[in-house]
Amino acid sequence: MKTISIDIETYSSVDLSKSGVYKYAEAPDFEIILFGYSVDGGEVLVADLASGATIPPDIIDALTDDTVEKWAFNAAFERICLSRWLGLPMGQYLNPASWHCSMVWSAYMGLPLSLENVGLVLGLEKQKLTEGKDLIRYFCKPCAVTTSNGRRTRNLPEHAPDKWEQFKLYNRRDVETEMSIQARLAKFPVPDNIWEEYRQDQEINDRGVLLDMTLVKNAIAADERSKSELMHKIRQLTELDNPNSVAQMKNWLAENGLETDTLGKKAVAELLKTAPEPLGEVLLLRQQLAKSSIKKYQAMETVACADNRARGLFQYYGANRTGRAAGRLIQCQNLPQNHMADLEQARSLVRSSDFDTLNILYDNVPVVLSELIRTAFIPKEGCKFIVADFSSIEAVVLAWLAGESWTLEAYSAKRDLYIENAEIMFGVPKGSIDKKSPLRQKSKIAVLACGYSGSVGALKAFGALEMGLKEEELKPLVDAWRAANPNVVRFWWDADKAAKTAVKQRKITETHGIRFSYQSDMLFITLPNGRKLAYVKPRIGENRFGSECVTYEGIGATKKWERIDSSPGKWVENITQAVARDILYYALSTFRSANVVMHVHDEVVIEANKHLSPAVVSEQMSRAPSWAAGLPLRCDSYETPFYRKD
Repeated sequence: MKTISIDIETYSSVDLSKSGVYKYAEAPDFEIILFGYSVDGGEVLVADLASGATIPPDIIDALTDDTVEKWAFNAAFERICLSRWLGLPMGQYLNPASWHCSMVWSAYMGLPLSLENVGLVLGLEKQKLTEGKDLIRYFCKPCAVTTSNGRRTRNLPEHAPDKWEQFKLYNRRDVETEMSIQARLAKFPVPDNIWEEYRQDQEINDRGVLLDMTLVKNAIAADERSKSELMHKIRQLTELDNPNSVAQMKNWLAENGLETDTLGKKAVAELLKTAPEPLGEVLLLRQQLAKSSIKKYQAMETVACADNRARGLFQYYGANRTGRAAGRLIQCQNLPQNHMADLEQARSLVRSSDFDTLNILYDNVPVVLSELIRTAFIPKEGCKFIVADFSSIEAVVLAWLAGESWTLEAYSAKRDLYIENAEIMFGVPKGSIDKKSPLRQKSKIAVLACGYSGSVGALKAFGALEMGLKEEELKPLVDAWRAANPNVVRFWWDADKAAKTAVKQRKITETHGIRFSYQSDMLFITLPNGRKLAYVKPRIGENRFGSECVTYEGIGATKKWERIDSSPGKWVENITQAVARDILYYALSTFRSANVVMHVHDEVVIEANKHLSPAVVSEQMSRAPSWAAGLPLRCDSYETPFYRKD
């Protein structure tokens, strides 16, 4: 036996979509009910465990034999569930080294992340059966208790024999579909280093990160109390039945002389500038009431395993255009920042349930609770967190790829890039701009908005008007940024030309060390480390401005599979973010002996023993890989007793 393809169907009373597979498989009533498998590409067999069948001993042995390659679509689900089924101790899971995931393969090829959609896009002969969702709902989840079903809480095979036979066919077809994906993609093998990254990703997800459940539970209680008090105050001021109702609140404001079409965050912020009392107070209270920080704490409570560790928070290759990881469950990629100087004091008050003092010291309890979210992640006893973050990684990678030497020189010399850029953009003498200068602010927003060919619209999206810039200032600001960064501008157009040439002429083209090639109705962009970005079914088309562009199929803004227009800036954005991602994964590979518990954007969080120094971590992360010669890297790191922004 060399390979085994696996698909399982399971039952648990825990909600998989909210809890994640680690918590799901911990449920006392968890069980595997069907086990579909194929050995070495042979016939697909289904072991009907719910009806008393058993898995053959040689198959069970293969599950723990690291010389046998295991394949599944979203293999983490099978691996974690089988770990529990085999009776591994809490917090221990089957070694991911011998597991391969056909979903990762699909993502690497720019394909969807669902088995059904991959089958549709590839036009597989054996597609996933569409009735599966209903069958899963019937057999894999608790059922409603009714008099007609004998007040049972779960549907078993004997309750619907015909459906059960369908379910076994569904399980078999899933294995067949997964094997068909592998066969169809065989000409595009995933590089070994990608599988190595996947294994490390699985190890990080298996390790999980400890949650301070005292803080979590007390934060939920504090939020409930705060919301009750806020609601009482608003009702006293407005006499509304439901102050949360947008319609009721808009009517009340209108009756009191304040007309508004919307109560969105930006609109309320504008209204607060001029609203008379008590209208301003009501809007401010409603703003506090709308603070959604509690959802993160609730997610933590739902996800926490029996040992209070949150697992499965990162999906490898979740962003399949660049290969970046995506956040799942708690969504660590969008945690609120913390700016409080007395973070530890506020944290201590919540942990000790001292809500009265919390209310006395802080005007806005929802904001305090929001700032404390990060601090719910803590190291295990006897350890500390070391948080290490690449400094301006996208800006320096873009400059390195484009050959914008002034940026690289300023970065290497540890000078402020926004100030340096402002001096060039506005032609002012060196040393004449400081961090509080309006010119630095203009430079900063231009750097953030214009790097990927953004123009006036991008400046507006980044808040240029809100920061006080006038409409007539925006186009000159774009022009000044482009004049200061001519090599980046040239990179946009060179990348776009190379992509068009590859698609039109079906030949390999290269620019700035990046290779563009067309093969089997795919456009590949080969990065400096050899990893490829894939674009499905590229064509020469026309964009919304009537200009020629490359189009390709992918998940668009509507979250559906559709044809997408490319642009010069979009190629460069994909390439730059992908290279920055590769730098992060290279750094992660150097920390194999350290306990990495999280990686968020360009930041790594290590659960470290007391002897490890942040300086050592910074030095290690600042070493560029061999394929990135001449790329300067800088890393800031610090130690902390809980996760926070330094």
